[in-house]
Amino acid sequence: MSFVKQSVIPGFWFGLGYSLIWLTLIVLMPLIALVLYACHIHYDELWRILTNRELFCALKLSLYTAFIAAFSVSILGSLLAWVLVRYRFPGSKLMDVMIDLPFALPTAVAGIALTSLYDQNGFLGSLLPFKVAYTPLGIMIALIFVTLPFVVRTLQPIIKGIPKSIEEAAFSLGANSFQLFLYVLFPALFPAWLTGFSLSMARSLGEYGSIVFISANIPYKTEILPLLIVSKLDQFDYVGATVVSILILLVSFAFLLLINLIQNYVKPNRILWILNRFHPMALFTKDPL
Repeated sequence: MSFVKQSVIPGFWFGLGYSLIWLTLIVLMPLIALVLYACHIHYDELWRILTNRELFCALKLSLYTAFIAAFSVSILGSLLAWVLVRYRFPGSKLMDVMIDLPFALPTAVAGIALTSLYDQNGFLGSLLPFKVAYTPLGIMIALIFVTLPFVVRTLQPIIKGIPKSIEEAAFSLGANSFQLFLYVLFPALFPAWLTGFSLSMARSLGEYGSIVFISANIPYKTEILPLLIVSKLDQFDYVGATVVSILILLVSFAFLLLINLIQNYVKPNRILWILNRFHPMALFTKDPL
């Protein structure tokens, strides 16, 4: 007796065409329009914009603040996701709800709140022996605040899917806490951790609202690429704003492509195989597929 396989959603071709139409209208067409506008820029003008020292300083600041913030929030978010999933304590539900607060809160409001908090006359800024607001450190704190939910929400389902019986079996076989993390938890969590890191990095490169106040937009010091774009638009320099936008687009695309290539290569069994190459007496696994 044969059964006809039913689908809850519409047919494949209808669903594919519907998805492609909306993807084209919402994502591809604005990007194509941006690229076509950039094609009309003269080579000399393009070279003048790309070799500008202000652009170089903004690119350098954007890259290293976004990377440090994404890496920091990946560590903090991983610990927070583990605590929220594995432990129950008073206020855990409220803490879990507050994780999504940066998604709901307007980024400009977050920027104003962080600036007033970390300013030298603010509550925390007056207690710290160093300056936070209007420095790259302030930019990193704003980026950590905005991108924290990406890591937590990415890791939570993976942590929930790891049964505690695996940890108990590892302990019963004589593994210590470090070996449990390195050979049991790390291979399962690393791909999701890498996804959260890439999402945080991509969001940090394009973040504007939460940074515009706490950075003060000082050229050559605290001016990042999104702030530079807005500055050029305020000066009616549409050509320069377009070039900087294309630059951010290329950097983000290259970074996401690199992360996807790493994710395709780094699988749990391959991670275990690599770890066993450095410590062959720990756990033995089959060669990666």
